[in-house]
Amino acid sequence: MSDVVEKTLTALPSLLSLDSQPGSAKLSSNSKLGNLIRGITELTSKHEEEKLIQRELLLIKEQVSSPNTTMRQMKELMVRAIYCEMLGYGVSFSYIHAIKLAQQGNVLEKRVGYLAVSLFLNESHELLLLLVNTVLKDLQSTNLIEVCMALTVVSQMFPKDMIPAILPLVEEKLNHPKEIIRRKAVLALYKFYLIAPNQVQHIHNKFRKALCDKDPGVMSASLHIYLQLIQENPEGYKDLAPSFVTILKQVVGGKLPMDFNYHSVPAPWLQIHLLRILSLLGKNDQSTSEIMYEILDESLRRAEMNHNITYAILYECVKCIYTIYPKSDLLEKAAKCIGNFVLSPKINLKYLGLKALTYVVQQDPKLALQHQMTIIECLDHPDLIIKRETLELLFRITNDQNVTVIVEKMLDFLRISEDDHTTIDLVGKVAELAEKYAPDNEWFIDSMNAVFSLGGDLLQPDIPNSFLKLLSEGFDSVEEDRKLRLFAVNSYISLLQGDSSKLPQRFLQVICWVLGEYSHLREDLEPDVIVRLLAKLLDMKSSSSETKCWVLMAMTKLCPSGAALALVHNVSETYSSSLDTMLRQRAQELQIFSQDSELQAKVLPRSASMEPVEVDSSLSFLDGFVSEALAAGAAPYKPPHQRQEELSRSKALSLEPYGLSLPISMSSCGIADRQSPTLLSISSGLSGDSADFSHKGSSTVLKLDGVKRLWGRDGYLAQKESTEEAPRIEAASPVWSADQPGDNNALNGQTPTPTPTPECDQEKQQLASSLFVGLASQSSVCLMGKSDSTSQRFRRKTKASGSSEQITNPLISPSDGSDNLLYKNLLDSPDLDVSPPEQTPGLAAPNGSCDAEEESSDTDLKEIETPPIRDERVTAEASPDDDPDGSKDPSLTSHLPAELSALSHSDITPLFSKQNLDVSACHVQKEDSVVLVVFISNCSDSFLQQIRLQVDSEELEVSCVSDCPSEESKSHSVAVCQYFLTVKRPSVHFDLSVTVSWAPPAGSPRKAQVSYRLPLTTFIRALRLSTEEYGAMWLAFSHDTKQNLTLIQDGPDPLAATLDVLKRKLQLHVVEVMGVEAIVACCLQRDQPCLMHCRMHAGMLAVWLRSPVPDLPDCLLYCCQRALQEL
Repeated sequence: MSDVVEKTLTALPSLLSLDSQPGSAKLSSNSKLGNLIRGITELTSKHEEEKLIQRELLLIKEQVSSPNTTMRQMKELMVRAIYCEMLGYGVSFSYIHAIKLAQQGNVLEKRVGYLAVSLFLNESHELLLLLVNTVLKDLQSTNLIEVCMALTVVSQMFPKDMIPAILPLVEEKLNHPKEIIRRKAVLALYKFYLIAPNQVQHIHNKFRKALCDKDPGVMSASLHIYLQLIQENPEGYKDLAPSFVTILKQVVGGKLPMDFNYHSVPAPWLQIHLLRILSLLGKNDQSTSEIMYEILDESLRRAEMNHNITYAILYECVKCIYTIYPKSDLLEKAAKCIGNFVLSPKINLKYLGLKALTYVVQQDPKLALQHQMTIIECLDHPDLIIKRETLELLFRITNDQNVTVIVEKMLDFLRISEDDHTTIDLVGKVAELAEKYAPDNEWFIDSMNAVFSLGGDLLQPDIPNSFLKLLSEGFDSVEEDRKLRLFAVNSYISLLQGDSSKLPQRFLQVICWVLGEYSHLREDLEPDVIVRLLAKLLDMKSSSSETKCWVLMAMTKLCPSGAALALVHNVSETYSSSLDTMLRQRAQELQIFSQDSELQAKVLPRSASMEPVEVDSSLSFLDGFVSEALAAGAAPYKPPHQRQEELSRSKALSLEPYGLSLPISMSSCGIADRQSPTLLSISSGLSGDSADFSHKGSSTVLKLDGVKRLWGRDGYLAQKESTEEAPRIEAASPVWSADQPGDNNALNGQTPTPTPTPECDQEKQQLASSLFVGLASQSSVCLMGKSDSTSQRFRRKTKASGSSEQITNPLISPSDGSDNLLYKNLLDSPDLDVSPPEQTPGLAAPNGSCDAEEESSDTDLKEIETPPIRDERVTAEASPDDDPDGSKDPSLTSHLPAELSALSHSDITPLFSKQNLDVSACHVQKEDSVVLVVFISNCSDSFLQQIRLQVDSEELEVSCVSDCPSEESKSHSVAVCQYFLTVKRPSVHFDLSVTVSWAPPAGSPRKAQVSYRLPLTTFIRALRLSTEEYGAMWLAFSHDTKQNLTLIQDGPDPLAATLDVLKRKLQLHVVEVMGVEAIVACCLQRDQPCLMHCRMHAGMLAVWLRSPVPDLPDCLLYCCQRALQEL
């Protein structure tokens, strides 16, 4: 690839020179761009630069508007405009000319036009619509350069609203004979998946075809998509693990072309991508991890070269080894590699070692003991990033024995830190450790005081809120509650008696709340004293209005008497006329309650913070007022973000294919003309409230409101870089020992190695014994973020005890024929040789799909055997002798409850069969609910005891109707359990976790965990409405999505045929059909409605879905797509 870079650098000056001579290697002397650059560099002030640029912009504006300007001259003008835009001066007048240049010029001019457009415009710019036809034309061009430019622009700046217009053409490019076109098409589809995953769900098999492409570049581009897909659903791609391993073997073995090498390292970034994918696939899966051990060992062995990129590969190898199912010899090699990094004298390698050690210490805490002295030295390292990463490592190994020392080190670092991000991060960690491992009340209050003082107003709001909630809720012991609150009161009184002007505002607010609630615990202290201390805070100039509100509220709770009462009256009179409405309200409350002690005792009783407060979050008491306002013609409420989105798009054009005319049949529908779904104009925009059901669009895509400017009128706009960014890795070998001589290429950032003194060594040994206490005496320690067996000091009453975490492996069912695409072209490739994996009986389809027609459930099995002494986890294998027709066993159908036997139900699906215990399930669709029925069959001749069944789901609310009749099962008997299922959050499919435990007559207790999958169509019900009711509901819903669907062309009426399919497969209710339009309604169990408006346009069915539930329109749209595609 070095020759490509060399050619690019050689050609760059000729592009800047804009000279007609192809061999020009320096900036042309008569080039206007060259003259502009030289003129700017010769200036001595910013004012002179501004005058020069303004003259240049006037000249450019005059020339681009001239009809005599040729395309070649326009190309030069666009390059000069780009340079001015880079300096921070607006050139919006040239945007339209850049689009024209991309539309009308030759290849070189078109390239400059596309470059200018990509730099000038963003995804939400209204002029981008003018580029759609140009891109469509270039995608269909026979010129490879034009196709490449179009695909590049598509992947950079096209919004999701324009994806349907170009998606078919981009899909076609996956079969293009040129590999560069296929690679750019894959990258464009990757961008589409990031911003609109529901629009590319139907082409997952084409992603597999890209993975098996004979060109390594196309294959490597597809890894970006698979890394994203596997992060969201690793279980669906387990069958691809052997293929990824095979690809990595060939990459490590140097089978790829030399162009992919970087400093003699074969395709390092490709290796890093593959290692990340393998770590996701092998996590908690022994069978999948076993096929990775060999290649991971080979990667560790080959990556022992003295270069930065090999250190990155080693780091990913270590993370992968500690993420997948463990193997002892690999863990030893990974630990040795980490040790080489940590012991390196280079700062960057030491940081990399600490980063790796922080990651793996959760799996192997004792590894920190091997490097405890190095970690101690890193605490005193002059590099702040090394110290911060060391504190992160100590945070991971904190327990109740070393918490005081580690918190003290964190607080010492906070006192010298000047970085806001580091301060926010560390105060959160200290607060978490203080609540979890506090040895006593005094230490806890002192530590939280330090957090509030050092964190200042940078504190996240949840830290003081959590602290106050902890104080108010109390713990298991009433006496402990009183002692903790009393110590907090004493501590805060002492602070207020001192210099309180330097305390942060949030700390003062915490103090006010605690004194207002619990100062009565100081029986020897009159409330008047507390009131005078609080009144001093009102006189401080640094006190904000919010803090003064907290002070007034605390004074209101104290109800003083005597001399302090006059002080309270003065305060209330002073702030009763304040311009701040909150201050004025608090002052009025203080004045009223100070004059009526009985009213104050009723409204603000002591310890009232412990009582639950009923809050009507729906504001139902305003329903009457809202109804009257709507009847009088008031507009319905829209959330602020929706109003802002509609305002920003009010002037933008839309690709919406709806017509402008109103059919006569809709004239009586009662829908307001301005917002009727049948009156969509070309200027209508999408609601800003639509959300992708995969919950990805908002987390992975950066939305920019305007063009990002790095230069402004005052010079370079310095961007504040995150201090969390890892430093650049130095070129040094990870294998280092104390006697190894240093090389000449060592960087200046090398860690000094001072000669240790005996006193220093003794002090470090004592510190190490304090920091690492508790790690050597137990096989596993209580780490942050993991299940903790140590008793927590502050155990809240409202916290439920956590259940034990189970690590299981699923059984997979046979894959379909589309998987063979993965190996079709790879076998013919001279560079990549991926042999197909062995077909395992019971392997699941990699992309488990939601079938819109069939109601069958996908199941997978995880089993855990639990002996009395130790917990063994065994994966159950599917028996080849299982009866495939067992789901239609009439004996189980006869056990259906009488009230359910007459209703429609799915086939009874066997979940697993183990040691004479069979578990099967089906779901019954009632009119207003879905019932899961689980059959537990004892097929043995003996009793089974301690039978327990538990059903859980993240997306569904599960309520037990009838549990197992008893904990014993007689021989050859069937127990039936029923569960009501209610949708909490819409999804394309819902996974239920079914856990069964039982005890055989002879042997240890056993436990099995299986999953049962339900499609969304199981919960969809027809919503019968009139047209008037439909119109009223349409206006009230804010979450929507729009898409073009395929029309069924069979028969004379395509609209009726398409609606008939959707009605039959998805149970939708057609409210009314009006010519080429129709309105449809459905709901999820009556409480989650969704409305759909359909219109035939240009041979497609344009649909618009609206619902009050955020994810429901996207999920239902996906089901409609699948239902129409499967015909």
